[in-house]
Amino acid sequence: MAQRLSFEDEIRKNKIKSVLLISAIFTFFLVLGFVISAILDPSYFFIIMVFSIIFSIGYIIFGYYNSDKIAIASARAKPASNTAHREFFHAAENMSLASGLPMPRLYVMESSGINAFASGRDPRHAVICVTTGALKNLNKHELEGVIAHEMSHIANYDIRFMTLTAVLVGMISIIAELFLRSLWFSNMGDSRGRDGRVQIVLILIGVMFAILAPLVANLVSLAISRKREYTADATGVKLTRYPSGLANALRKIKSEHPPAKEVRHITSKALAPLFISDPFKRKISGLFATHPDINERIKRLDAM
Repeated sequence: MAQRLSFEDEIRKNKIKSVLLISAIFTFFLVLGFVISAILDPSYFFIIMVFSIIFSIGYIIFGYYNSDKIAIASARAKPASNTAHREFFHAAENMSLASGLPMPRLYVMESSGINAFASGRDPRHAVICVTTGALKNLNKHELEGVIAHEMSHIANYDIRFMTLTAVLVGMISIIAELFLRSLWFSNMGDSRGRDGRVQIVLILIGVMFAILAPLVANLVSLAISRKREYTADATGVKLTRYPSGLANALRKIKSEHPPAKEVRHITSKALAPLFISDPFKRKISGLFATHPDINERIKRLDAM
C-alpha cells in the first residue's frame, strides 16, 4: 500500500524550499555585487547599486500595489454576478469561512478553457478570477478545490513573496546590464594599480558572472513559482479536506485542448504564472516551467 502524504508536511517542506530558493537569489545578488566591486571603483559601483535598487523597487512597488487591477484588466475579466454565478459565490464563501480570510472580490473571464487565478497584495485586497469554462465544466467539489487553491495563494501571501523575488531578480538584471555597459566607457587598467593580467582575469570573471547571474536568478524564481503551486495545492487540501476535488479538476485541465486563437488573446504571458495552470499550454517542463508537472501534482494529491 502506497504511503499517504501529509498535507501539513507538504506545506512545511515547500515553504522551507521557497525560503531557501529566495535566499539563493539574494546570495547571487551579493556575489554579483562583490565581483563588480572588485573590478570597478567603489564609488562608481555605489552609484550603480543605488540606481538599480531605486529603479527596480519603484517599478515593482507600483505593480505590487496595483496587482489586482493590473491582473483583472489584463485578463479582461468582469465582476461575477451573485445570481448568474451562484456556485462560484458559494464556493468562495465556503473557502473564505474555512480559511478565515475576508471574502475576495470575484471576477469571471471569457474562455472555454478551465483556469483560475488569484491576485492582490493582501487578503483585504484580493481578487479571484475564474474562466467561464471552469464554471461550466467543473462540478461543486472540483470548483471548491480550485477556489481553495487560489485562496491558499492569498493566505500564504504568495503575491508578496513573488514580489520580493521579482525585486531581487530585477536588481540583479539591472546591475549586470549597467556593469556590462560600463565596461565600454571606463578605463580600469590602472584603477587600483593591479597587474594588467590580473585585471583582465577579473573583468572576464565579472562579465561571465554578469551574463549568467540574471539567467540563474530567473531559473531560481521559476523554481520558487513551482514550489508555491505545490504549497497552494496542499493548503487547498487543508481547507477542503477533499484532495479528489482539486485532483479531478487538474485531470480535466490536463485533458482539454483550447483553440489556439483563444490562447493568444486569453491574457498576457506575464500573467500566466498566476493561473492554476499555464493558460498557453506551452510544452515547457523542468527548469523553465512556471508550473509543476500536472501529472506530479495529481499524483501528490491522490496520495494525500
